[in-house]
Amino acid sequence: MKFKKILAAVAAMSFAVAAFAGCGGGSGSSSSSGAKTLKVGSAVDFAPFEFQDETQKEYQGFDMDLIRAIAKEMGSEADIQNLGFDGLIPALQSKQIDVAISGMTINDERKQNVLFSDPYYDSGLTMVVRENEESIKSFQDLKGKKVAVQVGTTSAEEVKKIGNVEVKELNTPADCFMELKAGGVDAVVNDRPVNDYYIQKTGATGVKALAEKLTAEQYGIAINKSDAELQKKINEALKKLHENGEYDKIFAKWFGEQKK
Repeated sequence: MKFKKILAAVAAMSFAVAAFAGCGGGSGSSSSSGAKTLKVGSAVDFAPFEFQDETQKEYQGFDMDLIRAIAKEMGSEADIQNLGFDGLIPALQSKQIDVAISGMTINDERKQNVLFSDPYYDSGLTMVVRENEESIKSFQDLKGKKVAVQVGTTSAEEVKKIGNVEVKELNTPADCFMELKAGGVDAVVNDRPVNDYYIQKTGATGVKALAEKLTAEQYGIAINKSDAELQKKINEALKKLHENGEYDKIFAKWFGEQKK
């Protein structure tokens, strides 16, 4: 699908929360095509990684294209379920899903509860403020300010470490940006691609992104702690996608050519 259609739909929805997920069989079950199904969980409100485009039947985004390509390499089909971000790890632990892909940062705390694939995306936290904001130029300037973050993300954890910051945890990135523009907070802290996508691709006015990065992060695919075999298969598939150029094609579709 062309970017113009995606951007028009996302802008019109203002990053609206995705609709209900489709149904499907669990891991190891057979689909109508005879392929095994990889049951995937994702919080589908994190453009450009995962989001709902009302003009498309399937969920859209970098993560969505990537996990479908990984499943294909494994001889499977991805059955993607829309779950709240803070419900993804519990869903893995209860084996409701096989894997979770949702712009999830690999960190030590999460490693206690799940396995992770090899990193598939390098990210970091950046800040968006109102265009006329002059008192905030760095993360240290957030002291004494109100900051919106998405609930359950590393954004909340890292901003709290700054100290003397009033953190407002909201359900989606869209809610955070709306709160900023309404004057309810002084800044939004989010993953860099989300901030950049919001400003550049939706034609947002009245806000600006600051260049400083608070953290350097890597995203990974989460897997049930007991399923090392699935972790191995996903890593092998991810490696093949890098080798055959498919990963680069997916990356370029959403972010432009990679700088190497």
